[in-house]
Amino acid sequence: MSNALPRPVTAVILVAAGSGERLGHGMPKAAVPLGGEPILMHALRGVVASGVSSQVCIVLPAGADGLHELLEEFREELADGGPVLTLVDGGATRAESVRAGLGGLMEGIEAVLVHDAARALTPEYVFHRVVDSLAAGAVAVIPAVPVVDTVKTVASTSGEDAAIAPELVTGTAPREELRSVQTPQGFRLSTLHDAHRAASRFDEAQAAAVTDDAMLVELLGVPVHAVHGSTQSLKITTPLDLIIAEGLLEGPLGIRWVEG
Repeated sequence: MSNALPRPVTAVILVAAGSGERLGHGMPKAAVPLGGEPILMHALRGVVASGVSSQVCIVLPAGADGLHELLEEFREELADGGPVLTLVDGGATRAESVRAGLGGLMEGIEAVLVHDAARALTPEYVFHRVVDSLAAGAVAVIPAVPVVDTVKTVASTSGEDAAIAPELVTGTAPREELRSVQTPQGFRLSTLHDAHRAASRFDEAQAAAVTDDAMLVELLGVPVHAVHGSTQSLKITTPLDLIIAEGLLEGPLGIRWVEG
């Protein structure tokens, strides 16, 4: 007999509305080629292969006609099984894009994973860790990995100090308490709705200070749990990130061969 807890009915919001300016390809990041197909398709295949979701709501950038065509073809492949595929247009900010995704969810969804398409090589087991934590009772859960670098806080210098260096070290953070946060980030649907409703009332400075959905939930006073992520779940942001991702895809056994 299995001791696995029943999982909530789960949707994935796959956020793919980024401009991709730092990649320098002159196209939305989701459309940039990786291993012969767009970054978005790698991310989507990983979500579907994990089997954790009843629906995948993909948030697309404006003018992504080529991606729409690919996704319609993929939807036909899923016709005989797999999650429902929904396409929505993104907003001017990531928060607006996530809210657009929330608006595209089906009735009956109990939990939602917010996943960045830029983390296109996230292993399937990370999705399972997040959903299993939600099934065990977490209201909000994030995948994270330990920080390996020493992290220091700094302040801008002025006057004579500015001639020496632009910044001055003010402290060293305790590395054992630090984590690099990844996606998919998982939430009970009602909790994420509450967090985004509160965020819609933020002023410009408050909105700019928020860097992920977990932070919005933290601001509600809701506990956020962490599970182990994966070093393979890199975020493709710069040309170097794209080179590393290509190297992972071309490895001897493929991207999903390393656990951790």
